[in-house]
Amino acid sequence: MKRFFYSIGMYLFSLGALFMTPFVKKMRHQVKGQAQTYLKLHKAIRPDDRVVWFHAASLGEFEQGRLLMELVRRHLPEYKILLTFFSPSGYDVRRDYEGADIVCYLPFDTPENALTFIKLAHPEIAILIKYEFWTNFVRTAHKHGTKVYSVSSIFRPDQHFFSWWGTLDPLPYIDHFFVQNQQSKDLLAQHGLTNATIVGDTRFDRVIKIKQRSANLPIVEKFVDSKPTFIAGSSWQPDEQIFIPYFNHHRDWKLIIAPHKITGHHLAELREWLSDRRTIFYSEVTTENGQQAVDDNVLREAEVLIVDCFGKLSSIYRYGNLALIGGGFGVGIHNVPEAAVYGIPTIFGPNNRKFQEAQALLQCGGSFEFSDADTFANLVDKFISQPDTITTAGKAASQYIYGNAGAVDKCYKAIFG
Repeated sequence: MKRFFYSIGMYLFSLGALFMTPFVKKMRHQVKGQAQTYLKLHKAIRPDDRVVWFHAASLGEFEQGRLLMELVRRHLPEYKILLTFFSPSGYDVRRDYEGADIVCYLPFDTPENALTFIKLAHPEIAILIKYEFWTNFVRTAHKHGTKVYSVSSIFRPDQHFFSWWGTLDPLPYIDHFFVQNQQSKDLLAQHGLTNATIVGDTRFDRVIKIKQRSANLPIVEKFVDSKPTFIAGSSWQPDEQIFIPYFNHHRDWKLIIAPHKITGHHLAELREWLSDRRTIFYSEVTTENGQQAVDDNVLREAEVLIVDCFGKLSSIYRYGNLALIGGGFGVGIHNVPEAAVYGIPTIFGPNNRKFQEAQALLQCGGSFEFSDADTFANLVDKFISQPDTITTAGKAASQYIYGNAGAVDKCYKAIFG
């Protein structure tokens, strides 16, 4: 009965999305993209193709599954790789990803959509990243002989699967869970699901690979000029309203800000808040092909660098002494391991409880939480006055990341032999 009401809910949700398309750009992109999915599958997949289907909700989940996709591409060329996204923020960025043969949207999870999708794609193996458990798609794939795996999954008692009003569907149709921690394995076992293995988070392997491939950024290096540097990664306004006033009074530290939202209005706000400091924007000091467009002295004399472009942050962290990870006063913190892999302490706001890597880094002394301007000041004052605390915390962060690597290889060997 709960499955019936779930499907009714999905019909209503898809109908509501259709009505919202004239008013919500993101929804319009999603509905339009979903309408092209079946045509893409029909053109790209033949009846005799062997298909591995990877599904990610958005960009973050894609990054968690990326190395596993790359291993399949490298070692198992007989498979075609199908990559689906639910969110436009993932699809729009990775629609041309060369590691997959087909990249498309996952349609809304109605029984008809699931049946049509599975018949066209006929995946031999389905790999769902982290939280993606669509009832009709999983049940239909299982029914048609697809081996379904959950990778980097994490479970908590407050999830709807385990509540009185929820249902375990579709978890019993997952062939195996590769979970991040013991709590997840124990919680599944309490509900009769013993097909789980603790492998950790594939994201650690990914950030290590990103670090190995990270680009040298001479512009950032010249800006830092061997001075102590604070990096704010994916910062939101509540984060900025705390750390900017602090560093406006600690001008011996360089400040790099990579805001989460790069809009004209917000960049103007940042310029105003930093009006008393020599501030440069990344786009202003580079040419269209990324070359340096100003004199070296301009970079060295600047006090604040605002990164108003995408794709640089993961390489910029290497130049910092201390990093703030944004989102802790709203949507939830962003990618902590991306900074911690460089052996620098990370700090963030209070909305971090659902992020296992943040909790583990807090416990091992590689990360620290602040709740307001006073706790931020106390925390950073200690780092500044006792530089050895930065070294100790950074070492703890690096050891945690490297000590928990290896999940990708474990998943690959278990799934593909």
